[in-house]
Amino acid sequence: MTINQIFHEGHQGLARVACLLGGAVWGLYWIPLRTLDSAGISGAWASALFNLIALVFIAPFILIRLRPWLAGGLQIQLTGATLGLTLLVYSTAFLYTDVVHAILLYYLTPIWGALFGRLWLKEKISPDQLVGIGFGIVGMMVILHIDEGFPWPRNIGDWMALSAGILWALGATMTRRFPEQHTLDIVSTWFLWCTIFAIIAGLIFQGSQSIPDLATVIPVIYWVIPIIVLIVIPTFIAITWGLPQLNPGTSGLLFMTEISVVTVSAAILTDEHIGVREILGVVLISLAGLAEVILPRLRRAK
Repeated sequence: MTINQIFHEGHQGLARVACLLGGAVWGLYWIPLRTLDSAGISGAWASALFNLIALVFIAPFILIRLRPWLAGGLQIQLTGATLGLTLLVYSTAFLYTDVVHAILLYYLTPIWGALFGRLWLKEKISPDQLVGIGFGIVGMMVILHIDEGFPWPRNIGDWMALSAGILWALGATMTRRFPEQHTLDIVSTWFLWCTIFAIIAGLIFQGSQSIPDLATVIPVIYWVIPIIVLIVIPTFIAITWGLPQLNPGTSGLLFMTEISVVTVSAAILTDEHIGVREILGVVLISLAGLAEVILPRLRRAK
């Protein structure tokens, strides 16, 4: 079987595994980013380093597929730019707010996905989606302390996590709107634009004097490269391939592994407070993502 066949034939079982494992790996994505921040590679520069290294290693695929990549035109660039900006905003959010708040605000994506699907793809918002949106809104209010006033995100990290969820829903909608885009083309464009955006953000918000020097980069490069080559790149390819193979309800269910992994890993590895409020937020926002899967099965079971 050729690479082209693997990436274009429908393999429902493999797609489920790809999204399941992809969500779990994304749930650990905050760990190397915070480690880089502690090592002196802070803010957008941590994302820039991560994605630049990934771009270098995936460059051969860009060269192999240069002609179809260029033929993708504006559509492939917009898709890659949206996903790249999502990754930058999402990964940087972990540096400016606590891990659980970042992941829960990001996972309000069922709300934004339903809205984008309605506005752009003319998909109807089903009653099950409305229930999911309701759970998502209530969950957001709980974790943002509705009892203390209107639940605005409390800091820049919260706003970034919320924005990242909106951007991811937009990017996912674009992959469905333009299904002819090749997986490797999307992934390579994803890394390219995230690198560009991260460098621009670093220069604007942190200044040229904050660019990490070789003395700072070299000590971390030995563990960063294996993580990127063995985990990050395969995970991105798997997610990008698997997402269009499954309906939104199923993929949303599988990606929910990220919430559990983030919550457990943050509880073990950080001193961040995870109490009743955060656990309730996990439950409510998980239900927002699962509504499209659970409710139809409950109706069939009657």
